[in-house]
Amino acid sequence: MSKVATAAKRLLVGRPFRSDRLGHTLLPKAIALPVFASDALSSVAYAPEEVFRTLSVAGLSAYSFSPWVGGAVALVMLVVVASYRQNVHAYPSGGGDYEVATTNLGQWFGLTVGSALMVDYVLTVAVSTSSGIANIGSAIPFIGRNELLFCLLVVGLLTVMNLRGVRESGTAFAIPTYGFMAGVFGMVAWGVVRLGAGADLHAESAAYQLRGEGSVVGLGFAFLLLRTFSSGCAALTGVEAISNGVPAFRKPKSRNAATTLLMMGLIAVSMLMGIIGLAIATDVHFADDPATQLVGAPADYQQKTILAQIAQAVFSNFPPGFYYVSFVTGIILVLAANTAFNGFPVLGSILAQNRYLPRQLYTRGDRLAYSNGILFLAVFATVLIVAFDADATKLIQLYIVGVFVSFTCSQAGMIRHWNRLLRTETDRAARRRMRRSQTINAIGLSCTGVVLVIVVVTKFAAGAWIAIAAMAAIFLLMSAIRRHYDGVALELQHGERDAVLPARNHAIVLVSQLHLPTVRALAYAKAIRPDRLEAVTVNVDDAGTRELMRRWEEENISVPLRVVESPYREITRPVLEYVRRVRTDNPRDVVTVFIPEYVVGHWWEHLLHNQSALRLKTRLLFQPGVMVTSVPWQLTSSRRAWERAKRRQLATAPGSVRRGLSEGPARTGPAAGS
Repeated sequence: MSKVATAAKRLLVGRPFRSDRLGHTLLPKAIALPVFASDALSSVAYAPEEVFRTLSVAGLSAYSFSPWVGGAVALVMLVVVASYRQNVHAYPSGGGDYEVATTNLGQWFGLTVGSALMVDYVLTVAVSTSSGIANIGSAIPFIGRNELLFCLLVVGLLTVMNLRGVRESGTAFAIPTYGFMAGVFGMVAWGVVRLGAGADLHAESAAYQLRGEGSVVGLGFAFLLLRTFSSGCAALTGVEAISNGVPAFRKPKSRNAATTLLMMGLIAVSMLMGIIGLAIATDVHFADDPATQLVGAPADYQQKTILAQIAQAVFSNFPPGFYYVSFVTGIILVLAANTAFNGFPVLGSILAQNRYLPRQLYTRGDRLAYSNGILFLAVFATVLIVAFDADATKLIQLYIVGVFVSFTCSQAGMIRHWNRLLRTETDRAARRRMRRSQTINAIGLSCTGVVLVIVVVTKFAAGAWIAIAAMAAIFLLMSAIRRHYDGVALELQHGERDAVLPARNHAIVLVSQLHLPTVRALAYAKAIRPDRLEAVTVNVDDAGTRELMRRWEEENISVPLRVVESPYREITRPVLEYVRRVRTDNPRDVVTVFIPEYVVGHWWEHLLHNQSALRLKTRLLFQPGVMVTSVPWQLTSSRRAWERAKRRQLATAPGSVRRGLSEGPARTGPAAGS
């Protein structure tokens, strides 16, 4: 079983990398863009949908506000990109928003940002996967009818790809990302050409009348516009990922990261405004509830995504163009989750290093990726997808609260960062650069702070409260983990030192029958020269105990055998009570309990052996002044398993074939015949 599991792991994940190959995994800008920016780039596929969906409540006339809302979202994105370029240069270590907030605002703000980002990363996987499958389902009905199943398959595929390493997953995902960019820009360019040539382009929903859900005027309409803006701000998700992933860039790391961030911002804004412009030009009618709002639509009408409708209209004379755009959009939305698979494990490692998360998240796996963090993210995202039935519309309401919490705290921290440097800086040119950067961060703080308030107010009842509650729960959990680790460290370093040597060592060898493992345990116990040595057996069967005592005398074993009675045929409790009596009679003595154990070679053999020993060890470890020593006895199956593992190791070593060490049918000798 172990051999099969190892082979399966190597097939999926690949051979392990040495630690000194970490530099091999660093990314050039051409690969870093799809790795870290796929989330921000892909969000322009569903952000326009959220704008039109929300405005549809007020009827068709409200669509005239979509360019203004899109322009406001684009402006905020450019401001945030400019602000994060300052973060990247100031904090290139990869801590991102968490490091900025912790260093400049304090521990609690840093923990708030960490909680917000963790929630945001999990939601990134859930939203991106659900939205991507929905886009592909617009062109392939079978996928559309089985969205949940395909979402789970995609999360599994992304998990395996990222377990293979950052560079390999980035290379695999680069082509779809660039294919999406080419598809959207090609669609926008071809649409402009056809419109300029006088072509009559109409989306499939243009023939249906859009009916608002009611009259929305005055303050109600203003609230609707604010809610539309907050929904459109989903396009900003993922902007922070590059600042968290600076260590993964090639040198010069900060400059390459800043350049990639600028490229991402310009590309995303261009695609966002292009899609909104074509949606208006092709007269897309996108409803929040198509069954009641789209008058004239068939009873079984399935509303396609906005991007699919635009592609169908623009490429009405070239159907392959429609299928290409639908397919690459779905693929990039699915792969946008890869941004979270790169960001969450790094953040988890940093939090674990600071003792806010379990230590297992700190270390890298076989392929120099943070494997445990990747698996944690996959599990949490899967739970969320199943809970919301892979419905991107429901999930997106939870989405952008966390990211704007981290945006706002980060920009506030950067302002304090520049203030601290300006107190000691005397060079005028350097002070001017710092003032310029501080001004950019101040503008970023104003924008993200306002957006955060709008998002919380307009989306709280729609589901944002769930994200806020999750952030609070994670905050409390991480605080509790830190208190635990701090308490353990304090106990181990500053507790009362037991420097007095025990008066005597009372050794006890547990015996069930007289066989080779028992003889080995007795020999080892004698070798440590205890002050007192005895063998102890529990009488659960009178005939068996008498036979053991008879053989003990026949073998003339010098160690006295004590029989502990057990009227209820228990083993664990009588042994514990006897050891407690020994400790009570001699409090300054240490009691060493030797337990013979079998070492087995197959997983199923664990079910047949060592169960009593396991229970005894578990209970004895809680007894003060008691040491537990396992004395192993290797069964034949364990020796064979060890020899097979040794042969596999030799077979994969460099030059093994030349030296005749490779495993094959002609191999002879004791190992082969054992």
